[in-house]
This record gives sequence, C-alpha cells and structure tokens, in this order.
Amino acid sequence: MAPQPIIRRSVDAAALADNASHGLLDRLVALQAGHRVPHLCLTGGRIANRVYGSLAALVPNSALDPTRLELWWGDERFLPTDDPDRNAGPTLGILAGEFPLTASRTHPMPAADGVLDNAASAATYAKELGDTAFDICLLGMGPDGHVASIFPDHPSFEHSTQTVIGVNDAPKPPAQRISLTVEALNRSREVWYLVSGADKAPAVARALEGDPTIPGGVVRGRERTIWWLDQAAAAKLASFDCSW
Repeated sequence: MAPQPIIRRSVDAAALADNASHGLLDRLVALQAGHRVPHLCLTGGRIANRVYGSLAALVPNSALDPTRLELWWGDERFLPTDDPDRNAGPTLGILAGEFPLTASRTHPMPAADGVLDNAASAATYAKELGDTAFDICLLGMGPDGHVASIFPDHPSFEHSTQTVIGVNDAPKPPAQRISLTVEALNRSREVWYLVSGADKAPAVARALEGDPTIPGGVVRGRERTIWWLDQAAAAKLASFDCSW
C-alpha cells in the first residue's frame, strides 16, 4: 500500500512556488549529502516554471551542487527544438541562466526536427532512461486529471509494458507528444505534484481519493507523495489536513 499523501497548501501560486522550491532544494541537498547524485524528473507548465525560477535564485547561496544532478523529463510536446512550447527549452533557460548544468547529466526528450517520429523517439528515450528510478518526480495535473501526457479515456492511459510512449491525438494540443507511462512514473521514490488554480480543485479531490479513472488518481511515489497546492486548488479538500 502506498504511503498516505502529504498535502502542503500555500495561500497562492507565488507562495506555492516559493514553498515548493525551498522544499525541493532542501531535499536535493540532503540526497547529495548522502553521497547520491539525485535523479530529478521535471515537468512543464506555468507553476512548474515558477518553481524553477525560485529554485534557480536559491541555488547560488546553497549547499547544492547543480553539476551533480541527473535531470529528466516526464513528457514533451513533439515539436522542433527551438519551439517555445516545448517543455525543455524554457526550463533549461531558467535553470542554466543561474547555475551550471552538466550536459551529460541533462536528458531532454527528442524533438520533432530529427529523423524519427514520436514513437521511435520515445523508444530512443526509453533506452537512455533504462531502469532509472527517479528520486523525485515533479508533476503537474490538468483539470481533467491528466499527468505528464497521460490522459483519461485515452490510449496513453492504458497499461503498458513500455516506459516511454509516443502519444498521438492528444486531447490537449499539440496532438503529438512523448510521455513516460504510468508504470515508469510509479517507479519514482517520491512524486511531487505542483497544482495551482480553482479549475484543478475537482480533479485534485478525485486524485486524492484514489480515483482510478484519472491518471492523477493512480500515479504515486513508492516512498512519498507530496501535493503542493495553492488554496484555490485545495478548495475541495475539507476532509484533509491541508495546512502548510
């Protein structure tokens, strides 16, 4: 049985980004202090990028060695490398603008300007990923309960023996994507959800109830799952202790 989720509620999105970034920094420093090179899986989206911006500002005066981080991505929009709608480009721009990253330890998903389609590109990323289990996997969640590029009532949510898949006909544009599967995400030691906004509140409640019909209801960390929420996203959690 998965451990009981931990819920951290902040007053608004700005406070969520600040609190989550401090929590992430502390956890990464602790992992490195244990002589580990942490494997961190990143997500895209506005609230995630606010967390990365806050984290980037904290790192220069901290004990974190950013060159000793393995960075992965949970999903990607299958677009050309320089397309601003890709997840990796904006994230790397935020992080690398403040501290050094090691190229060999930075693992963005393939882009659409290569010679492979998204299914073949997913297979390439799966080989690179191997049997990696993330120390921390960051995820957002949509109003429909989707995580990464795994959508409810969609083939991406079907059980898979693969760790990375090409996603077609996604209900949210762009239609073509690459995503880790539920099975791969659930190998993570810790899953941290970053969710902001009143439109997410119903899905947050369903996910925390373990609704098996939405991806957010089934993706959990093996050791710990933390939900970083603002008050709007936590509005329907009266039965949960949501204090920060």
